[in-house]
Amino acid sequence: MKISAPSFSRFVAGLSLLAFFAAAGAAHAQSCQEDFQKLTDRRMAQIQALNAIGKAGKGKMDPNAACPVAKKLVSVESEMAGYMTKNKEWCNIPDNVLDGFKQAASKTKVFASQACTAAAKMKQMEQQQREQAASGGGMAPPKLPSGPL
Repeated sequence: MKISAPSFSRFVAGLSLLAFFAAAGAAHAQSCQEDFQKLTDRRMAQIQALNAIGKAGKGKMDPNAACPVAKKLVSVESEMAGYMTKNKEWCNIPDNVLDGFKQAASKTKVFASQACTAAAKMKQMEQQQREQAASGGGMAPPKLPSGPL
């Protein structure tokens, strides 16, 4: 088969365009992978910090220590969900992956809320105990009955 000069140049131009799109696709994938890896590293650092708090408490989470870490995890996961939503098409993120991540992030928000609520209650109780101690122990001794026995 003989290829004429104009057909051959269109063929070469088509191959060049195809190579450009393939390279651009690879660049998209690499860019997405690099961005997502940075976000994942930040998320994992917060998860590891929460695990360390749980391990230090022998399986029980200290709300005072967990609250700020959980809030930071919520922030990182919100940023990740935003990135995934914004770049869903660009990075070829399947719907089920995005939905699953959003569900996990929702559970993290609930956990953070519970930890911070518990931390606030503990702080309030500690403040009440300090106030009671400062006012003479907080509990008055019981009154003895008066009159003849």
